[in-house]
Amino acid sequence: MFKNNNNMVGLDIGTSSIKVLVVSRQSEGSELEVLSQVTAPSSGVRKGVVVKPLQVAEEIRLAIEEAEVSAGQKINSVYSSINGSHLTAVFSKGVIAVSRADREISQEDIDRAIQNAQTISLPANKEIIDVFPKEFIIDGEGGIKEPLGMKGTRLETEALLLYAFSPYLQNLTKAILSAGFQIADIKACPVAAAEAVLTPQQKELGVALVDIGADTTGLAVFEEENLIHTAIFPIGGNHITNDIAIGLRCDINLAEKIKKEFGACLLKKDKKEKYKRDKIKVTDSLSFSRKMLVGIIEARVSEIFEQINKELKKISRQKLLPAGIVLVGGSAKLPRIVDLAKRELKLPCRIGKPKGFIGLEEDPSLAVVCGLVLSGIDSEKGSSVFGEGFIHKLKNFFRIFVP
Repeated sequence: MFKNNNNMVGLDIGTSSIKVLVVSRQSEGSELEVLSQVTAPSSGVRKGVVVKPLQVAEEIRLAIEEAEVSAGQKINSVYSSINGSHLTAVFSKGVIAVSRADREISQEDIDRAIQNAQTISLPANKEIIDVFPKEFIIDGEGGIKEPLGMKGTRLETEALLLYAFSPYLQNLTKAILSAGFQIADIKACPVAAAEAVLTPQQKELGVALVDIGADTTGLAVFEEENLIHTAIFPIGGNHITNDIAIGLRCDINLAEKIKKEFGACLLKKDKKEKYKRDKIKVTDSLSFSRKMLVGIIEARVSEIFEQINKELKKISRQKLLPAGIVLVGGSAKLPRIVDLAKRELKLPCRIGKPKGFIGLEEDPSLAVVCGLVLSGIDSEKGSSVFGEGFIHKLKNFFRIFVP
């Protein structure tokens, strides 16, 4: 028998796989106990976007049913990821007059300022899905993080708005609802992953999270604890596999196996090892040099880092992030990818692995689903002034489904 519960459930709907994570926490501040972790194939998603909602709905249903059996818990709602290059970030300002006669700023004033920042003209078929206030300004004095209770006559906020292409958002929502589950909240993949692997100190100093998935690479840049930029590019690990298939003239499944078993982003420098001259024989008709394989992988991964560099240059953060680059996603497991990232991006680099989950492997490919769970816990505790409030966000979100 299933038990009713208040456990957190993360649902990461990717191009190549659907990940479900069910966790429980006995008390505030304690570690999270993993009740179930399921990874299932995904086939109705292209470049991070749900293109076949009913097919994805069935895949979600099967994955969550497996998680329910493993956890011994009935799952009703999920915290879901959203992905794809249709996600766009833009800064906006909101300005309001403080409502109270004694000029003390209330939560209502803060909410109105954040809401006012969202009253911008968006491109056709676009919908705001998340808001990240950067700072508040009281009577011209900026850099304020917590204005509640302070006094002033004019309150402004500068916020980063994240918006999505409405039909893609509807496809995602249709898939989850059709599978029979409610949506607690939706988070962009790189933003969710950052919750699981970045520390407050890194976010304060300046850091970029790079999530290399199957068909997309996501970027989230933080500074002074604020999200200041995010972008998603339609290039990922599958492109590396495709390059190997073309370069070695083999089928795609064999190319994926070769990438995982023999792939690396750079050749070893140890001259004592005959690494460059190694011949790899996979079948009687297929053999190749390790140097050739590494060259194929290096070229494509370097292209991914080139896109990251261009995006950092747009926001004047190229080579200017003291906490460097944190890599997550399945392709972050490629040997020597950190060395290649340091060379191409000219910044410190490390692999990001979720921690604090009892019974879960510290795996960079699980960063998004772990971050979704952590975001859910934050929502349950209640939003600070740097969030709209969970119910308010949900009302705004479902407004696009009302005729």
